[in-house]
Amino acid sequence: MRDHRAFLAAVPADLREAMTERRDEPGLRHLAGHLGLILVVGALIAAGVPGWGLLLPVHGVLIVFLFTLEHEATHRTPFRSFWLNDWVGRLCGLLLVLPFEWFRAFHMAHHRWTNLPGKDPELAGPKPATRGAWAWHVSGLSYWIAEVRLMARLVAGRVDDGFVAEGAKARVVAEARGMAVVYGLAGLSLVWTDLLLWVWLVPVLLGQPFLRLYLLAEHGDCPEVANMFENTRTTFTTRAVRWLAWNMPYHVEHHVWPTVPFHRLPALHGMMREDLKVTAEGYAAFTRDYLARRPRWAGERAK
Repeated sequence: MRDHRAFLAAVPADLREAMTERRDEPGLRHLAGHLGLILVVGALIAAGVPGWGLLLPVHGVLIVFLFTLEHEATHRTPFRSFWLNDWVGRLCGLLLVLPFEWFRAFHMAHHRWTNLPGKDPELAGPKPATRGAWAWHVSGLSYWIAEVRLMARLVAGRVDDGFVAEGAKARVVAEARGMAVVYGLAGLSLVWTDLLLWVWLVPVLLGQPFLRLYLLAEHGDCPEVANMFENTRTTFTTRAVRWLAWNMPYHVEHHVWPTVPFHRLPALHGMMREDLKVTAEGYAAFTRDYLARRPRWAGERAK
């Protein structure tokens, strides 16, 4: 059984160059489709079409899954242009209350120490150990509480995260303060119109649980080892979900070779399918199995 390092070492130099080539066209085309759907659904809500309330969670899912684009932008792979990656990532972070400069440092540490306790910052907080804790996690409320606390800390100039380089701290603080100004103006707009309430705030609250469910599958209950073929999960799902998530359900593929752009991950999947160790047949199946391993409350054994 080879690990991810052996897989990468076996890739010929010409294929390595072709797989990691960055291009603007695929990313811009995908971005146009994603933002286009957000604008269309948002316009229908703003216009108050019959049944517009039913569109709120749909709109929310479209917005919160921009997280997968922000995630990709930290690697500067969706587009050839570095500035385009960075500014798209910042826009996504603004909509999701997830400061891009801080998240880039967080995510690079996650890739370096994937699923290793004490090193991977994604493991800094407790993962759902019971079904009750899972319900709280999936509600998304813990996410929003954590992000508000993060923003408050960064705006105050306290960047005490070990994964943020000293030279990046000023940028992290400046970005957070700029975001805070935008949020202040957005809140002020509610005095005159409730538009942002219905096309942004309520939708992202309704959409966040879907993102929480999706993200749990990436590393949830995977072995705490260094081999990316074991510590990360690829989830087989529909073409629509792969499109919405910028191909990130191919998550083992992304962790093994993070410099491969999103639009080449299906090809990379074909190259390493026989090496995959941890997979799920869809998000419903993952969630069912995940919950089956958890008791209803602390002290009770899972069935």
